[in-house]
Amino acid sequence: MGRLDGKVILLSAAAQGIGRATAIAFAKEGAKVIATDINKTKLQELENYPGIQVRILDVTKREQIEELAKEIERIDVLCNIAGFVHHGTILDCEEQDWNFTMNLNVRSMYLMIKTFLPKMIKQKSGNIINMSSVASSIKGTVDTPSLQQRIKAQPNPDQALKDFLARQRIGRMATAEEVAHLFVYLASEESAYMTGNEVVIDGGWSL
Repeated sequence: MGRLDGKVILLSAAAQGIGRATAIAFAKEGAKVIATDINKTKLQELENYPGIQVRILDVTKREQIEELAKEIERIDVLCNIAGFVHHGTILDCEEQDWNFTMNLNVRSMYLMIKTFLPKMIKQKSGNIINMSSVASSIKGTVDTPSLQQRIKAQPNPDQALKDFLARQRIGRMATAEEVAHLFVYLASEESAYMTGNEVVIDGGWSL
């Protein structure tokens, strides 16, 4: 018997990285997973896993979210994972970069919650998990395809990788699968008494 048996879970950014690992972890624990992303090719790979159905979805588009909601009668868990980290300082960030980041990282969560929360209220149950980066004064880093792309884009990728590793308190980066374990806990009945909490995976930076 899985920890998530019978739960209907909708998550964003499921095509790769943390989203993909989380979708797979949810399915392994018995959930019915609706995995969404804009990357059709990568997303379709998840169809090979029992319990996962995929939908192409741009979480910055209200109309697409509302259309998807018409297909979903019940939702037990909503996981907002989609996000983008711009490399560099504010001096390297153009206005369009700022707008894109806020639209994807913040507004998309508003749109998803605004659309699916009424279903949870109607059924008198539900769980919303929002993910965000802690890359600030806390330098916990997760090894994902997007991180690797950022590293490769640097003038000296080898040095950039060494710099990322050097700032990790336990000497390595987190894996997407390690983050997925937390998602399973938060989506399960085991965390039923947690509400409005912030949980940080930072490799020791909070100590």
